[in-house]
Amino acid sequence: MYQKFVITAEGVLKFGKVYHHRNLLEWGEEASYGGGLWRVDEARKIVLLFGRSFEFGTPDFTAVESVNRSGIDDVDYPLFYQPHWPYDETLVPVAMAL
Repeated sequence: MYQKFVITAEGVLKFGKVYHHRNLLEWGEEASYGGGLWRVDEARKIVLLFGRSFEFGTPDFTAVESVNRSGIDDVDYPLFYQPHWPYDETLVPVAMAL
């Protein structure tokens, strides 16, 4: 199992531990805004999002309207995206107002 996330057509950022990104979706639900991988970085107290989904593409965080953290055991750390992973350590805040 892998730590993956998707952004649904309704703008929900969903997390889980699955083999395929599509396994994070309910029947009939679509991941129109991409996905990727995640991990909890305890040292920095953040949830790090990186990579892209081969099934749904690069994540578009501008479409995020809500965050479902149940797939990461409701860890309440801030979310950051690493757009140039694994080539540099640039971090971009995600959904800070949610």
